[in-house]
Amino acid sequence: MRRSEQTADIPGSAEEVFAFLSDIANLPRWQSGVVRAEQTSPGPMAVGSTAAIERRLMGQQFKADLRVAELVPNRRIVLETDASGLHLEASVAIDPVDGSRCRVTFGMALSATSFFMQAVEPMAAQAAEGDIADSLARLREAFTTA
Repeated sequence: MRRSEQTADIPGSAEEVFAFLSDIANLPRWQSGVVRAEQTSPGPMAVGSTAAIERRLMGQQFKADLRVAELVPNRRIVLETDASGLHLEASVAIDPVDGSRCRVTFGMALSATSFFMQAVEPMAAQAAEGDIADSLARLREAFTTA
């Protein structure tokens, strides 16, 4: 398993940023590579909630089902998926700095779940790492232009 994470200051309160990030419909607005996302389970997002996304990675577009593995209001969200022979865990930690900004740490852990994908895992992990910085920049912009 390969894990990578980066941190950025976001101009919004922890509550505002959490509300934005916990709305699956906002995923294409901030997460690089995601072209479509919709919640597939009823009710507000909670542990066990599910969503369907379409994502571009390494020049390929694929569909994946996400599930919420962890959710701590205003603090942390962890999403997991198994798609195309890879297991991906995306985590977002939100730490308040003051009432008008917070520090967001976005991380991804990627591992091959099939023998064939073991050879591709390093390239897929490297592509995911590049998406982290872009995603944080897009998140910052969403709050700067709001």
